[in-house]
Amino acid sequence: MIDFRYHLVSIIAVFLALTVGLVLGTTMLQDPLLNTLQNETADLRGQTEDLRAERDVADRVNAGADQLADAAAGDLLEDRLRGLDVVLVQAPGADADTAAGLGDRVEEAGGSVSGRIEVRSEFVDPGNAAFVDELALQVSADPGSLEGVGTYEKAGTEIGRALARASERDGEEEEEEDGEGDDGGHDPEAALETFVEGGLISVHGEPADGTDAVVVVAPSSAEQAGREGREAENTVLAAFTSALHDRVEGLVLAGDVPSSRGPGMLARARASEAGFATVDMAGRPMGDIVAVLALAEDIGGAGGAYGVGEGVRGFMPDPMPEPRASASPSPGTDEARRAAREGE
Repeated sequence: MIDFRYHLVSIIAVFLALTVGLVLGTTMLQDPLLNTLQNETADLRGQTEDLRAERDVADRVNAGADQLADAAAGDLLEDRLRGLDVVLVQAPGADADTAAGLGDRVEEAGGSVSGRIEVRSEFVDPGNAAFVDELALQVSADPGSLEGVGTYEKAGTEIGRALARASERDGEEEEEEDGEGDDGGHDPEAALETFVEGGLISVHGEPADGTDAVVVVAPSSAEQAGREGREAENTVLAAFTSALHDRVEGLVLAGDVPSSRGPGMLARARASEAGFATVDMAGRPMGDIVAVLALAEDIGGAGGAYGVGEGVRGFMPDPMPEPRASASPSPGTDEARRAAREGE
């Protein structure tokens, strides 16, 4: 018969066995386990230090590349945009400093920034799509030609028509034939003002009726980070830009590297096989220089995708576009006035 003493001895034996097992286990496994953990920690610490060192080297290389680009900018850009009037178009959320830097490079290439257009967030608001469509039809000299065209293509067409020179809007042959370049009563300044009064864009300078080329600055990826609806916005902005390009001689879409991935505007434009030039390094000296070179190439009808993102043709145009040394200066520019004075 099992009595209390038997139960007591059994319980003691069980706990004794557990104690002995724990002691033996910790004694036998402690050193190998600790050594393994220490070795792995040391390896990870070493990898971290190596990556930090590589990052520091990359930062120094990039800083040096930007310094070199600044130093060589004059030779690289000389006369690439000579005599051309260029308009800056800032998409909603575009970085103002990036736009200003691109404008400086345009002037360094011999071009003139005749104006700047800021596309407001109301322009891409889905709730305003019908209003945008209505304004585009309202300012059009030929609304029938816009049938079957998407809302933002209509807006891009009409804003582009308002920016372009008369010879680009209607064709040089028609202008010569009519003597006055009949454009069906189209008023470029009034067309832009209609979009301004509608709260869709802001206009600075005098970009109407004299634009040779356009630099479109894409939204900053930092500004768009985590915001819902950004892919849809960038898709309609890409469509707007494509229609704008159909009306002006040259166009480049410039943005930062992240905008060339995922829902970014450059990614949307490249996915649609846009016919205009794109550069994904804007905001850095080397990227701004490449953007101007890409614009000069696009004016010749061969714009491509440049930078470090997916689907690019290369880092920069190769061969580079030739300087416009023989181009006549645009009327009203400082160069034109100097030429007039010298002629007198």
